[in-house]
Amino acid sequence: MNFEYLTKAEEKIGSIPTLVNLVSYRTRQLNRGERPMVKPDHPEQDNHDIVLKEIVEGKLTVEMGVTPPDTSSSFDTFDDGPDIIL
Repeated sequence: MNFEYLTKAEEKIGSIPTLVNLVSYRTRQLNRGERPMVKPDHPEQDNHDIVLKEIVEGKLTVEMGVTPPDTSSSFDTFDDGPDIIL
């Protein structure tokens, strides 16, 4: 595991239990074949490290207790990137 990515991801998320859940959830997605949002550092890079890199680079965030947006609105909504709502 890349401890530099881990340390920076802990700082970004702020809660270790939330970080563990986020990394677990996203790693399962990558294991099922979803594409990473960042370029791996090397071809054999572990999916956990890829997820930590996604967090560090701001490609993956988490919001707690937020309800999904109302899609029935006639206004266009713009998304800054993928959020996982726990």
